[in-house]
Amino acid sequence: MTQTSNRIFDEMARLMNDAAGVAQGVKREADTLFRTQAERILRDLDLVRREEFEAVKDMAALAREENEALKARIEALEAKGAKPAKKAAEPPAD
Repeated sequence: MTQTSNRIFDEMARLMNDAAGVAQGVKREADTLFRTQAERILRDLDLVRREEFEAVKDMAALAREENEALKARIEALEAKGAKPAKKAAEPPAD
């Protein structure tokens, strides 16, 4: 009788093992489906990737620094008494 009960337990263990494998497959399939749907939604939202955002952020910081340097240079020239260049469209004074 011992052999019979072992066989039943072996069959139950095999059944549980197969059920766990099926459950893992279903989980993997659900994860893949969810990831695919999330990527599609994000693509449709036309969001910017982190790398692109960081590159534009760095470009803006450089432009800001250049503007500040040019502003300081203009202020220094104006302090020395330099006059801005006349516009070519101005009529000559008579």
